[in-house]
Amino acid sequence: MKPKTIKILYYIFTVLFALAMLADAYGGITMQQAGTDSLARLGYPMYLLVIMGSAKILGVAAILQTRYVAIKEWAYAGFTISFVGAVLSWAAVAPDIANLVPPVVMLAIMLFTYYLWKKYEQVKDLEITNNTLAGNTEAA
Repeated sequence: MKPKTIKILYYIFTVLFALAMLADAYGGITMQQAGTDSLARLGYPMYLLVIMGSAKILGVAAILQTRYVAIKEWAYAGFTISFVGAVLSWAAVAPDIANLVPPVVMLAIMLFTYYLWKKYEQVKDLEITNNTLAGNTEAA
């Protein structure tokens, strides 16, 4: 993939993922009916919606920021744990494929954004190195 393609795909998929997680967070914090029905079926307490919604907002902020790599890594790890937990919870309670698809799809999208982020970081590092070697210190 070309560096420009990596950059464009990274931003598109990261923004789409962030918007999806913000929508889900809003639904959780405002205790929307779909969320309360799901948690009741899974047997989890209702206050978990607010906790997970708040965590998703923080996770989105961490993924969108560009300064602290470790915080971004932890946000991706947190989302991974959340999606894997959702898949395992639905598989344990209602092994219906329809309930497993949304968290698996979101996990796949998130892993793709993570992959693109890592590729984008490599491209940026390579560009900085090339500019420095060429004597162009303004771009570095």
